[in-house]
Amino acid sequence: MNVSIVYPAAFVCAALASAGSLPFWRRWCQRSGAIDEPGHRKIHGEAVPLAGGLAVMTGLLVPLLAGAVWVVGLSHANVAKLLEHGFNVRSAELLAILAGALGMLLIGLRDDQVELRPATKFGGQFLIALLVAAAGVRITLFVPSQLFQYAITILWILTVVNAFNFMDNMNGLCAGLGIIAACWFGLIVARQGQYLVGAISFLTAGAISGFLPRNFPRATVFLGDAGSHLTGFLLAVLAILPHFYTRHHQKPLAVLTPLLVLAVPLADLVWVVFLRWRLGRPVYIGDTNHLSHRLVRRRMSPARAVALIWALAFLAGAIAFLLQ
Repeated sequence: MNVSIVYPAAFVCAALASAGSLPFWRRWCQRSGAIDEPGHRKIHGEAVPLAGGLAVMTGLLVPLLAGAVWVVGLSHANVAKLLEHGFNVRSAELLAILAGALGMLLIGLRDDQVELRPATKFGGQFLIALLVAAAGVRITLFVPSQLFQYAITILWILTVVNAFNFMDNMNGLCAGLGIIAACWFGLIVARQGQYLVGAISFLTAGAISGFLPRNFPRATVFLGDAGSHLTGFLLAVLAILPHFYTRHHQKPLAVLTPLLVLAVPLADLVWVVFLRWRLGRPVYIGDTNHLSHRLVRRRMSPARAVALIWALAFLAGAIAFLLQ
């Protein structure tokens, strides 16, 4: 069996599981109070359930459980052996990532329900990033210092999580950027034979894709902080897991690949944080100075503004892919 079939299978199964679970999670959010009410800086005129993160998590977990059963049942097949090898080598890392994903989901879900204090939310993000780094999922940048590796890894995860949280400001924007980035990471690592990371990348893309049609162009459900936290965390980890510089791929600049793939949300984060700082405003209080808002103020419709930002992200990812 060709290992390449795992990637589309992972994508499709995750998308179906995510989409299929949405009606259930919408009802649950309505009962539990995870609802986005109309208000200041919001363009929707009615309450919308914040069920996207729960659906994305379902889209990840269902195929993962099914895949584990499949690998055990087909342990003689080459493709199963390749994936099983990845699981065995990185089992502690994968368990920490799964725990971190659940943690980010719960932090965001609680914030959706009661609006956590910024310090509480940031503290939770920090502890999850520390857990992941302690499990061995770390950025090295060829620096042997473990302290440096911990610091840069935690900073990276916090930055990407909050970049995607900031980008969740228009229908489909955060979800679309997550799909595009996950697909580019999947294509890049699949070409290098990193099968397990490739499968996780396409699982992530599929799980978010199952949610997107209910969120763009008209939204009947939102990602919420639960979904944006989960999406940002998964993309941050997908940027760390691959070995962009290997014995067979000796291009030191390849370690910059994640910066290109995630260039759009990172650039938007840097811009709005700088602007809020310059204006003397708290960086954690939202405003309408994001790229998406600026495009709309230039008489572009929200759907077209989102599509243009998607295109920019796709182009940045394509450059990263070609530079490999």
